[in-house]
Amino acid sequence: MLSILTLNVQATSRRRADALLSWLSGRPEQIFLLTETSSGDGTAHLLDCFRRAGCQVHHPPLPGDRGTAMISRVPITVRPDITAGLSIPGRAVAATVHTDPLVTVLGVYVPSSDRAKAKVERKRAFVASLVTVIGDLTASERAHLVLGGDYNVIPRDHQPTYPGVWLPFEYDLFDALTAAGLTDVHDHLAPGVQQHSWFGRAGNGYRFDYLHVGTALRDRLRSGSYLQEPREQRLTDHAAVTLDLDLQVDALDVRPTSPVVEPATLF
Repeated sequence: MLSILTLNVQATSRRRADALLSWLSGRPEQIFLLTETSSGDGTAHLLDCFRRAGCQVHHPPLPGDRGTAMISRVPITVRPDITAGLSIPGRAVAATVHTDPLVTVLGVYVPSSDRAKAKVERKRAFVASLVTVIGDLTASERAHLVLGGDYNVIPRDHQPTYPGVWLPFEYDLFDALTAAGLTDVHDHLAPGVQQHSWFGRAGNGYRFDYLHVGTALRDRLRSGSYLQEPREQRLTDHAAVTLDLDLQVDALDVRPTSPVVEPATLF
């Protein structure tokens, strides 16, 4: 079984990093896609602890901006050739997982925006480049793709609808993913059930965080869920999203054995 979790870590401070580390180390998933990472001490500490515990960690440098990291407890081959086509390559990570069959995992942190022109165009460019990158994959790799992260958009059927808040290109991202053969894991496993992964100051809920799978993986989905614990425990301001795929993993790497934060006892 291959299990994946994505979580926005809200550019974790050094103080919150220890609590996040403890929570993540107790999770059973083999791959973590962490979004809104930063170049600060908190992200560095979190990732360094996983490295020292024997995990593969990939975190493209993106000075002065927020990015994405991948932590893997199973063997992976990093794929910078995929993320190089994005308008902001540091906002994504990609790797081939040594499963049978091989699976490609692409984690993204789509830029947020208000209605300032520069921010809208930055987001529009990233979304357009993401659609192009997915379209440029071979048919087989796209069919065996897991896409996940913080998309910073909501679909048209989202509840509440928030009319007038979103631009057409933001809704269009979901149409493009569907056209590429990607399935929203939550919608597939729990159709009609609205989830929220982030809440505004007024208590308004939004589903910003997602996992999608290609056509060859859809029938291998065994479970998936939104985990509110990280948000409720104030480890970050987002919920986590998970999936389990019925796939043979070539070789298991480290596994959690203790919630203790010390690196030597994480796994």
